[in-house]
Amino acid sequence: MIDLTRFRKLERREALKTALSQNPFLTDEELAQTFGVSISTIRLDRGKLDIPEVRLRTLAVAHESYSALKALGEQEIIGSLVDLKIGEYARSELLIDESMVLKKARVARGHHLFAQVNSLAIAVVDAEVAVTGSTRLKFVRPVHLGERVVAEGKVSKRKDNKYWVEVLAKVGEEQVLKGRLFVFAFPEAAESSSGRE
Repeated sequence: MIDLTRFRKLERREALKTALSQNPFLTDEELAQTFGVSISTIRLDRGKLDIPEVRLRTLAVAHESYSALKALGEQEIIGSLVDLKIGEYARSELLIDESMVLKKARVARGHHLFAQVNSLAIAVVDAEVAVTGSTRLKFVRPVHLGERVVAEGKVSKRKDNKYWVEVLAKVGEEQVLKGRLFVFAFPEAAESSSGRE
């Protein structure tokens, strides 16, 4: 007699591996809902597959992304860098905390959201030095205290040392900021003129 529960378990585990390879940031709660099983079942499945919890998966992905940075240092990225393919694509997450909000309105100050997408646009450029030339951004809705902003930057066009980077920031599935940044790339840092006569 064939054990159908074992067969379903194997199928679910294969589907779980596939889902996490496509999106390593899925939580156990999200996976449990997707597969229609309990959170403990997902944890057991992850254990059998030697897949770490979301926090450790995020750290591993972030470590790979940060090691690819060229134009910025790790501390210069606003938010947590979670994906980076130099010359093509970058993604970060920013949790809005008390220090980032207007005290009365309890919404994020715009410069934090701008800094997040601006640092992504610079990070994605394939050069040792990159600077923002101009921006065209639209704030779609306010971001509130405690919300997590996921921002993406994609190179839409490149010509010589000029990059056009499309940016989009969301909370969940809802857009909060979108636009385009124009970035200049330079092969190396300019020498300082200090100390010259």
